[in-house]
Amino acid sequence: MKNHKMYEPDDKMILLIQDNHRVLQTLSAFGISMGFGDKTVREVCEDQDVDTYTFLSIVNFTINGHKDMEAHDKLSIPTLINYLRASHAYFLDFQLPFMRKELVAALDEKNNLTNLIIKLYDEYAQSIRSHMRYEEKNVFPYVSSLLNNNAQGNYDIETYSKHHGQTDIKLKELKNIIIKYLPSDGLHNHQLTAVLYDIYNNEAWLTAHAMVEDEIFIPVIRRLEEKSKQNDVSAKISTMIKPHNETIDNLSEREKDVIVSLVQGMTNKEIADHLCISINTVITHRRNIARKLQIHSPAGLTIYAIVNNLVDIRTVNL
Repeated sequence: MKNHKMYEPDDKMILLIQDNHRVLQTLSAFGISMGFGDKTVREVCEDQDVDTYTFLSIVNFTINGHKDMEAHDKLSIPTLINYLRASHAYFLDFQLPFMRKELVAALDEKNNLTNLIIKLYDEYAQSIRSHMRYEEKNVFPYVSSLLNNNAQGNYDIETYSKHHGQTDIKLKELKNIIIKYLPSDGLHNHQLTAVLYDIYNNEAWLTAHAMVEDEIFIPVIRRLEEKSKQNDVSAKISTMIKPHNETIDNLSEREKDVIVSLVQGMTNKEIADHLCISINTVITHRRNIARKLQIHSPAGLTIYAIVNNLVDIRTVNL
């Protein structure tokens, strides 16, 4: 059941855990050690070099289902990557082997279905391992290259998104077989019940992990890709086209104002109103600009305005 309280930086960290023990797994994935006393979330995160906003975004999403629509520009992507890597390590190196050990101990060696059940669990574990190893080998290095402005090749986050399907089908099948077809009594019954309880808990954890990747990680990387492409376009424009100061000096101040207005997407009437001149005067200025620059298209004028510092490229929709 979700606790709909939205946690804030000044909340006591211990209160988050008291409200929902699942926060313990989140702390572990962020590398946050316990023993923090009565410190606030902000204090604990700052002490342990974890981005507070990213930590709370994950907590509020996984515990309460709350997603900040402004998170794209606020999240620390390196912190998010570290969180996902640590989550993988927790599940692959600890939880999967631990559940297998529990399952083996709970099964009756005399039951003919035992080997088949272990085989089914191993197939499930391998599918999870392959899925997470793919992310470690392909997705995370790609994101690192984006952050370093040296992404190469045709890979993008959309490619990953299309192949980011469910990996828990075998786990559901395993649960159903144990519940429906595996009779047991005494000690084995108690052990199987405990194993099933752990499987359900870890299924919930894995679902939350996948939702973080789908609803937070992938959209944030899409945004990073957009910025990277925009920066790439800007760089190419700057290297291919050099300012021609002798040309810009031939333009009147009013003609420069008209160019800036055109780049901002204004119509002739809007330019006339903005500059307090007539529409015919605007048309005359545009004709003179085209003659002086030999540029007739809006895209050409936009490039000219950028490389001659008439407009800031960050304000232009490329």
